[in-house]
Amino acid sequence: MDIVRNLEGRTALVTGGNRGIGAAISRRLSAHGADVALTFARNKDQAEEVAEEIRAAGSRALAVAADAADPEAVRAAVDAVAREFGRIDILVNNAGYMDMSMPALEETSLEVLDRTLDVNTRGAFLTAQAAARHMGEGGRIVNVGSCLATHVPGPGMTAYAMSKAALSGLTLGLARDLGPRGITVNQVAPGSIDTDMNPADGPSAEYQRSQNVFGRYGTADEIAHTVAYLVSPEASFVTGAAIAVDGGSNL
Repeated sequence: MDIVRNLEGRTALVTGGNRGIGAAISRRLSAHGADVALTFARNKDQAEEVAEEIRAAGSRALAVAADAADPEAVRAAVDAVAREFGRIDILVNNAGYMDMSMPALEETSLEVLDRTLDVNTRGAFLTAQAAARHMGEGGRIVNVGSCLATHVPGPGMTAYAMSKAALSGLTLGLARDLGPRGITVNQVAPGSIDTDMNPADGPSAEYQRSQNVFGRYGTADEIAHTVAYLVSPEASFVTGAAIAVDGGSNL
């Protein structure tokens, strides 16, 4: 089926757009016609590879170094995108952090707690705050949350679950604040998605598959499809929504 190019003439910023879900979102939005800027924290070569794929497909692309935990880097990245493309129509707050060692509550360090909140919550707030200054009517913000914000199936996830639950509140607040300007704000909450951070053949994969009704991992493209709908003109009356793409993990 041909992809409808319903985002032509629009510019998207995808944080953490160089890998996994973020890369899939970056490619999907460009396939719909958007020019795409993507941020990365460390792997410049990986980010440039995604950007080059987007350019080869016919859209403009820009890779910008910005650690979501660094307020000045976040603001500078947003301003750089606005200068390069002249506008920001779409923001996807995808950058995230989770300590994959799953430390027990008593063993969770202040460093881990701070980075989790700084990337997942404060970083999303600051990016939205900066991007909103460049958005006009019809703007779109999508926050990539997690099913773990409402369902915590095991220990070691307290800091991450807390940060993603806060992201849900941020989504609602932004939707109320920006709605009068014609900007929608929504959230996508993935479940277990097959990425390099959480591979479908990883040590906990069998357990994770058992937590949803389909008994499988989702794909990054399945998240990207949902984001593409939420930023499209067809979703102009959808705001403050949280769409679970988790295979029924919370049922």
